[in-house]
Amino acid sequence: MDRKKTIHALSILGDTMLLLAKNADKEAYNPLVATDYYEKMQTAILGAKAQNGWFSEDAIRESLQQIGERLNEEELGEWVNAYEVAKKPKSVGLILAGNIPMVGFHDVLSTLISGHKAHIKLSRDDKVLIPVFLDILKTLQPELTEQIQIVDNLKKVDAVIATGSDNTARYFEKYFGHLPRIIRKNRTSVAVITGEESKNELKALGKDIFTYFGLGCRNVSHLILPKNYNLDLIFEAIIDYSDVINHNKYANNYDYYKAIFLLNLQPILENGFLLTREIEDLHAPVSVLHYHFYSSKDEVDAYLNLHAEKIQAVIGKDYLPFGAAQSPALDDYADGVNTLKFLSEL
Repeated sequence: MDRKKTIHALSILGDTMLLLAKNADKEAYNPLVATDYYEKMQTAILGAKAQNGWFSEDAIRESLQQIGERLNEEELGEWVNAYEVAKKPKSVGLILAGNIPMVGFHDVLSTLISGHKAHIKLSRDDKVLIPVFLDILKTLQPELTEQIQIVDNLKKVDAVIATGSDNTARYFEKYFGHLPRIIRKNRTSVAVITGEESKNELKALGKDIFTYFGLGCRNVSHLILPKNYNLDLIFEAIIDYSDVINHNKYANNYDYYKAIFLLNLQPILENGFLLTREIEDLHAPVSVLHYHFYSSKDEVDAYLNLHAEKIQAVIGKDYLPFGAAQSPALDDYADGVNTLKFLSEL
């Protein structure tokens, strides 16, 4: 594989994603992409929406925006600079997640840019989008065609990167335990509030909570609040996200959990589109946000350390900036495991 050619092809793919994210006219695209794939991309967005009710058009275009911004020659070059192309390419089985649109693309990208062969098992919840963009990539860089296979089952692979739930992780460990592997489990993200945040920062927190309806591992599902903090400050700041309640599946979750909490006499605070509970549990279901209070930084550190293996990102003044949860850099690896390093050592 010629890495320079691959990076150039990926940069064109990135431009394509950015144009599609803003629904640009056909004439704005690379001529090769416009001629062969413009209609296919539009159809793929409609198909993904039809297949998965959580994949709204806004969610799909947001994902395309975030991926496309990273696929430029400068960032790609810096990312892979310390790692050589594989001299003896291996077959790497990729079991992709499907909780948010194209969430598995980074594993595919990492495998291809490392020079290995990607045997891709798509999630049943995200079968439409990724194949279209891989077809574009193969057209832009035909050399990659032999590196890409979409499969129903993983057989005769040399390594595995698999993402799933805690339950499926146990299955993956048992089935692929004899191979080099990265096995990812359930994670979520938290925000640490100091009480000194501006209204704009709290508004940006809304993006961390509601993007992709809260389904991603980088979505904030738990707030760590200073003692006596007034939650109305957050409710007021995130009001622009109230339209989320008009999404049928989200609204169903909201109504279901509200009913459950009321029937069980569990105290909640709500604003018509978000349910909040004071509880130290890290994970919260869609439409629900957990929170607990702290009195000292030591308490914050203790909570973060206790749940470190289940936390994907921490948002706050001393952590990732508010609003940045869903904008990871290429080297901000899921579960903190360096995918490129793993692939380079095969």
